Amino acid sequence: MTKKQMKLGVFLMGTGHHIASWRHPDVPSDASESMAFFQHIAQVAEAGKLDMLFLSDGLSFNDLSHPAELVRFEPLTLHAALSTVTKNIGLTATASTTYNEPFHIARKFSSLDHLSGGRAGWNVVTSYYEAEALNFNQHAHLDHTLRYDRAEEFVEVVKGLWDSWEQEALVRDKDGGTYFDKQQLHTLDFKGKYYAVKGPLNSSRSPQGRPVIVQAGSSESGTDLAAKTADVIFTAQQTLEDAQFFYKKLKDKAIAFGRNADDVKIMPGVSPYVGDTEEEAYAKYEQLQSLITPEIGLDFLSDYLGGFDFSGYDLDGLLPKDIPLTNGNQSRQQLIVALAEREQLSIRELYLRIAGSRGHRLIFGTPEQIADQLAEWMDKGAADGFNIMPPYFPHGFTDFVEKVVPILQQRGIFRTAYEGTTLRENLGLLQVVSRYGKVEV
Repeated sequence: MTKKQMKLGVFLMGTGHHIASWRHPDVPSDASESMAFFQHIAQVAEAGKLDMLFLSDGLSFNDLSHPAELVRFEPLTLHAALSTVTKNIGLTATASTTYNEPFHIARKFSSLDHLSGGRAGWNVVTSYYEAEALNFNQHAHLDHTLRYDRAEEFVEVVKGLWDSWEQEALVRDKDGGTYFDKQQLHTLDFKGKYYAVKGPLNSSRSPQGRPVIVQAGSSESGTDLAAKTADVIFTAQQTLEDAQFFYKKLKDKAIAFGRNADDVKIMPGVSPYVGDTEEEAYAKYEQLQSLITPEIGLDFLSDYLGGFDFSGYDLDGLLPKDIPLTNGNQSRQQLIVALAEREQLSIRELYLRIAGSRGHRLIFGTPEQIADQLAEWMDKGAADGFNIMPPYFPHGFTDFVEKVVPILQQRGIFRTAYEGTTLRENLGLLQVVSRYGKVEV
């Protein structure tokens, strides 16, 4: 029997996911705006046969944010550049449904898919930074539920635009003088609750049928959207039990929406610390922890809890019970509050914990131990793969690729060669059926 194959992405985050990574002596502090840096990481990831490069984004400036998010490249622009120095690895970029228009998004990701030969992925977000509204002629961020309601229609429109051209529509017959077959071009004429979009898209059928859709929301609204529309779900869980619950919940929801469970790949974020010994792995973590200033750590926690003001609170006391629900990233806020309550962490202990991976799971150990921990979650119905969040670049990532990936390959649970030429093929996703009846091969 063929063993289930683990899917792996790498979450690009400038200097690294640990908030103090930029202070590490081996880290280029300008990584967030260095093309040479991203090119190197992309090529390391491709040499390791990873599925995709994953890029987050934000559309406002927040001085409480992770340093790697203060200044950074626009994701689609960077991925277009990286498409020229890679051949196989997927290129997943984040773009907001709240502060874009469907036609723009459909065209940009179709263009990236053509430029890369079928390797584009769209990470659908509704924007959780409330200040983004002020950069787009709005006075306030849309309500959380409304954002997801609009997002569902937004994605529907984008998918419709991606179906504008059938695969053989562009005949380009020089002898006969026919450039395209009008019978294979379709006008969308969409009129919904939030959007009215005529179409067609001025970009031909995607090399992979349509770009892969990734979604990261874990709230009820977010999981509904993901189960209906996403091919890949990026999520955050701290315990095996929570991850198993989320995995089953999403698969069941996908089935309820008429999809197959295998149509959706669930890839939790995980931040690995790899050492030749377990003690060395923990020492790498403690080195980064020692570089956190209390002010930055507390500001970082405040940002994730919706801007909660900790002045007047004892940092060695427990997290207050009266933290209001944010209109931003509600699922991440709830995860952090649950972590504090479950482990009875003080405010100081909590900011030190989330500084390492922003609420995602931390794992420590030798390459064998790291492989064991990843395999356990996959074997026990908690994940189809993982989005790797290196605590610092480049060595925190190269250690994983050079030491852990070979063990996964030896165990027969991770590829030794890419299965196909597109991101969809390599993720093992089903071929896309056009709404006009043709299956794209």
